[in-house]
Amino acid sequence: MIAKLKGLIDTLGDDFAVVDVNGVGYLVFCSGRTLGRLQPGAAAALHVETHVREDHIHLYGFLEAGERDWFNLLTTVQGVGAKVALAILTVATPDQLLQTIAAQDKAILTRASGVGPKLAVRILTELKDKAGRMALGAFAPASGPVAAAGAPVPAGGALEDVVSALVNLGYRRLEAFEAAGVASRELGEGADVGALIRQALKVLGKDLAR
Repeated sequence: MIAKLKGLIDTLGDDFAVVDVNGVGYLVFCSGRTLGRLQPGAAAALHVETHVREDHIHLYGFLEAGERDWFNLLTTVQGVGAKVALAILTVATPDQLLQTIAAQDKAILTRASGVGPKLAVRILTELKDKAGRMALGAFAPASGPVAAAGAPVPAGGALEDVVSALVNLGYRRLEAFEAAGVASRELGEGADVGALIRQALKVLGKDLAR
């Protein structure tokens, strides 16, 4: 089982790279995001996921361990094979996927080749619990949704009420979700839904003014 390859990039293709490791060339399938950061003749170290089948052995390479983790998570969803998982990782970073699943927003997913609306909904549904309740940053699952900055994010109904109100005003679900998280951190625990909505609108107004 190959878990990592370190060598020189020999060749780049549309969906693969050939890594020369001491004279042996390994064909590694990669996302477009990873391929875009590789250069022929340059040294590279790839985290590798090895798939062994009856008719082939395929290597999938990632510059970041987080991308490999998301590849493995995505392929647990029915209908998402390795090719589709790489396509999703081509259009979205691990952080963007985290926010997309937390916000249950299928827009980014449907940009990936091979992902239609139905499959996007299935990915969001099946990975929602696995990814945990997350917003802007890493939340602590053992103690509830807590933002990396230390301030709580409105959980359950409160968060959904704020997001729904913003969506009804014409904002995209993902940007509404992000604004709700920022508003919660700024106002602190105990803020009511109305105050959170007003603060989220201020956040969105600042973003639009940039």
